[in-house]
Amino acid sequence: MSFLTLVRHGQANSTARDEGGYDKLSDLGWQQARWLGDYFRSAGDRYARVYTGTLRRHIETAEAINPDCTQAPVQDARLNEMSYFDLAHALEQQHGIPIPQDREGFVSHLPVLFGHWHDGKIENPPESFQAFETRVRDALTEIAAGDGRALIVTSGGLIGMAMRIVMGLDLTAMAHACLAIENSSVHRVQPLPTGLALTQFNALPHLDTPDRQHARSHL
Repeated sequence: MSFLTLVRHGQANSTARDEGGYDKLSDLGWQQARWLGDYFRSAGDRYARVYTGTLRRHIETAEAINPDCTQAPVQDARLNEMSYFDLAHALEQQHGIPIPQDREGFVSHLPVLFGHWHDGKIENPPESFQAFETRVRDALTEIAAGDGRALIVTSGGLIGMAMRIVMGLDLTAMAHACLAIENSSVHRVQPLPTGLALTQFNALPHLDTPDRQHARSHL
């Protein structure tokens, strides 16, 4: 069984309001990921395997981290983010619930979106909530069963779902976890005979200095 280190991608295009426009790192996102790679190397963190989703921001983040690994990253679509913007547009069109314009709006919006999505109240979603949960569970279980430590570069919503799976979170707690997850943050899971156990959440060791506080971001 293998320890899993999950990393959220660096800051993407935070001004976007659609999936395609969001999917690229900002200049800050590249810097966050490079700093994280420097931290991993200074701490002696080595990974037998590296995985990313197939999204551009995942691949760019892994490239900037450039982890000490003898194998090229494996791209796995099961590690892709939920289609938040598509779901949010559908929620607005079908239920009149507007897409938030700031972080405060996201705080109240995300639990509502998750509730409608989970309960099947969003018609024709890109995927069902249950399908998202299943693919995340399957990917984590499969990677955890491999040999050696694994680094997984992915997205905040997927990490939030991983927390639901590992910690048994309800929808509101899962939404709160997603909202807390910062760009380039580090999360660690230890496989045990009884299941997966959380050992670290939302760590930012590479930004935890006074001169880098400005580099912390959520969106």
